[in-house]
Amino acid sequence: MILDFTSLLEESVKIHGHLCPGQVLGVKMSMLGLKSIDIKEPKGNDRKNIIVFVEMDRCATDAVQSVTGCSLGHRTMKFMDYGKMAATFVNLKTGHAVRVIAREDARDKAKEMFPKIENKYQAQLEAYKIMKDDELFDTLDVKVKIAPEDMPGRPLKRIQCQMCGEYVQDMRDVQKDGKNLCKPCADGGYYSKA
Repeated sequence: MILDFTSLLEESVKIHGHLCPGQVLGVKMSMLGLKSIDIKEPKGNDRKNIIVFVEMDRCATDAVQSVTGCSLGHRTMKFMDYGKMAATFVNLKTGHAVRVIAREDARDKAKEMFPKIENKYQAQLEAYKIMKDDELFDTLDVKVKIAPEDMPGRPLKRIQCQMCGEYVQDMRDVQKDGKNLCKPCADGGYYSKA
């Protein structure tokens, strides 16, 4: 299967809802990442051989999901809240992992390539479509240790929080003061009772 940029971008835009520079970056980032770890059919024969760690919760993440078929629900996409335009692609079969990082200087190069386009996002959109991978990204071979409880598949463990009574899966419970607790009960969560 050959990954075609134009058709992948069109599919990504349908899922995301609009065309933007982040979509172009995400599609190209995914194509480079998949090629680097020798995944040819991410939604076909290789679908069980890939996990992607995304470091941003922006437009590019939707593109990564669209191209790779990885998702939070399938436990094949992991969100690392680093606020960086980067993603790590892991071939579970071989262990090979590559981190793809968007180059900051690509923004300036986009302005240079399309000086007559006043809207910087429109200039980026057009430039990113034609820029080469090494102009858009840096790559780094990395090692990623994935714990058994983070792998796709059924939960390995399910525990009831001894404070709120809710259930916690995949070893996300916390031992505190001799009790099995969920993280919000142990350390506070993003919500509080109204």
